[in-house]
Amino acid sequence: MTGAGGDALSAERAAAQAQIEALTREFDAIVAASKASNADDEHDPEGATIAFERQQVAALLDSARRRLADVDAAVAAVEAGTYGRCEGCGRPIPPERLAARPTARTCVDCAR
Repeated sequence: MTGAGGDALSAERAAAQAQIEALTREFDAIVAASKASNADDEHDPEGATIAFERQQVAALLDSARRRLADVDAAVAAVEAGTYGRCEGCGRPIPPERLAARPTARTCVDCAR
């Protein structure tokens, strides 16, 4: 991946992987803390907080994994020579949109 698009995708991929690693560590720490305590999620006020935190981190982790999948799809598009083309209408995606969202698959009109 060379060029501005490739550089942006490399940076985006590295950021997504770092986020996944950090969230995975956080999730594992929450799970370990809940196993170490005798909190009953259903009856203990603290248990509800632990369950909420676990679900919140799980949702963020899912989002980070989707972000990484989007980056990988953009990298595949670079390799296929289709990066920067709208999947909806086939027109070029404006460089400003790609600069703001390197994983954009559609132009602004088709995204609406």
